[in-house]
Amino acid sequence: MKILPAIDLIDGKCVRLYQGDFNQTTNVGADPETQLQTFIKDGAEIVHIVDLDGARNGEARQYELISKLCAQSTVPIQVGGGIRSLETIENLIQAGADRLVLGTAALEDEAFLREAINQYQEHIVVGIDAKNGKVATQGWETVSEIDYIDFAKKIETLGVQTIVFTDISRDGTMSGPNVEALKTLLEAVTCKIVASGGIKDNADIEALEEIGIEEAIVGKAIYEGKVTLKGATT
Repeated sequence: MKILPAIDLIDGKCVRLYQGDFNQTTNVGADPETQLQTFIKDGAEIVHIVDLDGARNGEARQYELISKLCAQSTVPIQVGGGIRSLETIENLIQAGADRLVLGTAALEDEAFLREAINQYQEHIVVGIDAKNGKVATQGWETVSEIDYIDFAKKIETLGVQTIVFTDISRDGTMSGPNVEALKTLLEAVTCKIVASGGIKDNADIEALEEIGIEEAIVGKAIYEGKVTLKGATT
């Protein structure tokens, strides 16, 4: 199991949201550069960075900071938030990002998703953020009528190989991951599934590993010391 510690950015600061609510933010950790180095020192094999300003506003607002973090990192960086153009994809890849998580644009602009896969397939990951089984967009502030399993099957046919699945209702709550939803998703598609949302301790990591999850993004539980990176990755 690879644990991806999360660095969520708003206005250049590391924050955590509660259930995706931008009105419930908490500053966590050190400054982003120091936090990145701490995660690497603690044994992170991949780090997950999200531009929450970009996710909400539809463009990469913190490109300069993310580029700096990519340049400083000695491990692969996965970046999400506000990636809605081929130009942004190209810029982030040139900056050193290894994997790019497409969210709103993957759902709302199929032509863009197809072209992104065509040009940069090895870098493209699609994030499925769901609430009550329905896919959410626009920084989680809009919930569609599209079922998360139907969407996963569709993007698999387009060539998507990796999906980050987040249960919004559990994100930042440390109430445990939605194992059943993840298991259903694993059974529905052949894509690699990265779990996100609600992970509270190492027992949750073990539960995810038991159903076949190979990677998990962890935020609040990492910052609170409930999940440790040292010796956690295999």
